[in-house]
Amino acid sequence: MPLENRPRLPRIALSKRNRAVVRTLNPMLVTHLEASRDLCDTDSILFGTALEVCRTIGAKVSTAGRATGQSSAIPAWRKRIEEHIAKARALIGRLICFNNRTRIVRTVRMAFAGTNISISQLDITQELTERIDDLK
Repeated sequence: MPLENRPRLPRIALSKRNRAVVRTLNPMLVTHLEASRDLCDTDSILFGTALEVCRTIGAKVSTAGRATGQSSAIPAWRKRIEEHIAKARALIGRLICFNNRTRIVRTVRMAFAGTNISISQLDITQELTERIDDLK
């Protein structure tokens, strides 16, 4: 079976039953490995044995190949960037709607954390527009 079409094998728990299954298949595996000609042959034998162990213990084996399973996954770095953008957009929306409500004042304080600007300043509108531009 080509590598692209092989199903992804799950991790199996270390239990007495699973170890017994592996111990049963080990002697058969040794005889087949001695007859293998090259690394590809060895790889196929090991994969087939691992697949049989999974089927014997009843582990769920995915039917899709590796190539289809991995291509649909979203990378972690992309998820982090999208979450950061979503938080920035939410903060921009709150800053645009700024007034003296307590919840929004708390949000504005968080938005200006790490800067030298305080909310108690009389003319904060200029700083708000600058911070919104920075977030955008």
